Amino acid sequence: MLHITKEFHFSASHRLEHLPSDHQCARLHGHNYIIELKLSAAPDQLTEPGFVRDYGDLADFKKWLDHTLDHRHLNDIIEDRNPSAENMAMWIYDQWTERYPELSAVRVSETDKTWAEYRP
Repeated sequence: MLHITKEFHFSASHRLEHLPSDHQCARLHGHNYIIELKLSAAPDQLTEPGFVRDYGDLADFKKWLDHTLDHRHLNDIIEDRNPSAENMAMWIYDQWTERYPELSAVRVSETDKTWAEYRP
C-alpha cells in the first residue's frame, strides 16, 4: 500500500462531559487542533499521474474545516457525541469517507504531544 498524509489546522473550544467537575477538561477550554488525513491505495489503484489522490483535491476538506469547525464551540457542532479527540477523529472520518474513498485514517491532535487516531 501507498499512503499520503496532509495536515490541517484550526482553533476551537470544547468542554468534555462525564468527567469529575474538578477535571480540567470538564471546564470550557480551547485548543489549536491539528488534523491529519491519511489516504491509501494499492500500487495498481494509483491515478494516471501516479497519485493516491492529488493533494489539491483536499482543498474541499480545508474549506469545510474552516467553515464548520474553526473558531467554533465543538459541543455545538458535534452534537451526537462528546467532542474528545477520539470522537472527533471518528466523526471526521464518517463525514469524509464517502467523498474520499481512499481515506484510511484520521488523526486529531489537541497538543504538541497528544494524538488520537481513527483507523477503521
